[in-house]
Amino acid sequence: MLHIPYLREHQNEIIEKLKIKNFDADDIINQLLQKDDSRKSTQKELDDLLYKSNQLSKQIGELYKIGEMEKANDLKVKSTNIKEETKALQDKYAALEKNILGLLLQIPNVPHQSVPKGNSDADNKIIKESGEKPKLAENAKPHWELTTDYDLIDFELGNKITGAGFPVYKGKGARLQRALIAYFLDKNTNAGYTEYLPPHLVNEASGFGTGQLPKFEEDLYKVPSEIDLYLIPTAEVPVTNFFRDVIVKDFPIKCTAYTPCFRREAGSYGKDVRGLNRLHQFDKVEIVQIQHPEKSYETLDKMVSHVASILDDLQLPYRISQLCGGDLSFTSALTFDFEVYSAGQDKWLEVSSVSNFEIYQANRLKLRFKDENGKNQLCHTLNGSALALPRIFASLIENNQIDGGIRIPKALQKYTGFEIIE
Repeated sequence: MLHIPYLREHQNEIIEKLKIKNFDADDIINQLLQKDDSRKSTQKELDDLLYKSNQLSKQIGELYKIGEMEKANDLKVKSTNIKEETKALQDKYAALEKNILGLLLQIPNVPHQSVPKGNSDADNKIIKESGEKPKLAENAKPHWELTTDYDLIDFELGNKITGAGFPVYKGKGARLQRALIAYFLDKNTNAGYTEYLPPHLVNEASGFGTGQLPKFEEDLYKVPSEIDLYLIPTAEVPVTNFFRDVIVKDFPIKCTAYTPCFRREAGSYGKDVRGLNRLHQFDKVEIVQIQHPEKSYETLDKMVSHVASILDDLQLPYRISQLCGGDLSFTSALTFDFEVYSAGQDKWLEVSSVSNFEIYQANRLKLRFKDENGKNQLCHTLNGSALALPRIFASLIENNQIDGGIRIPKALQKYTGFEIIE
């Protein structure tokens, strides 16, 4: 959520930059600033009335002390009228606050100045491509056939007990999945991230804090209870909310967490969602940083390099793209996507997004620090997948298939306990 003083100071610049996200902000920002002006004038009227009310209360008290009952009663009538005016102004102020928040929630984050224009994958800027695509035999298979042949995943059993998009890993498939999680967490903690194991459900305030609510509620699984809870779409949500209403004293804060993730993915169907390509429940290891605004883009570069190092260790061909405005998420200022090459499908699969949200989440979270003058300022928040497992699993087994087996990359062998799936 953008900060109103920032909107007011940079109105024209923000309107122009949001056009890169295909968002026309002119009318909504004008409405917002007008309502903010009205809120300020209403607050002044309210403060003036409250001051008058306090002064009258003192006068009434003094008049009662000296026995001037008639004058005191006259002032009590005035006091009652002021209280009614005060109530009306308080209601007006509350309505303005609600309207302002509703308008703020409609405005996406402002893209970084480096974000290219465009509306599709073709407009994303590839900044790095690493590794060689494996040369497989002509009879090479996609992962949904390999997982059946080697008894690694039972998609039908998942469909039976829950529904489509909820696979059951088994045998060496389950062990490979567990190995990937442990390997990713070790890589992250060795890079200075503190490991957490957060709850897998969050409340409405947490969903609001990181931007999932109210805009993307239809993508979440809601669990009705005494208070509505939501299954997390990513560990970003609970981990970033650790720092809601916090004044940060030392930067950076570096967190990592493994969680299952739950997404409804409404409308997903067809060949691009076969096997592990798109699921309703999947495992992911996340990295989150809370950083000083002056260092957040340096931090973003380091996070991108860190994710790249994991893929290098796994010997997976990958490419990194800077997303164009049309592909950038509602809450992100700048995002780099990682895709790995999946030889069995002959396509690139997205496995990570690393993003800087600047103050957009921090403003919702009231996540602040004190500057050199002791004044509260908003932090910058960043996160990234390190990594999302389904497509890593898919590309690993597809790219490493040989006649009669699937080789395990050397970096994972101490975690799996085996070098090959036969």
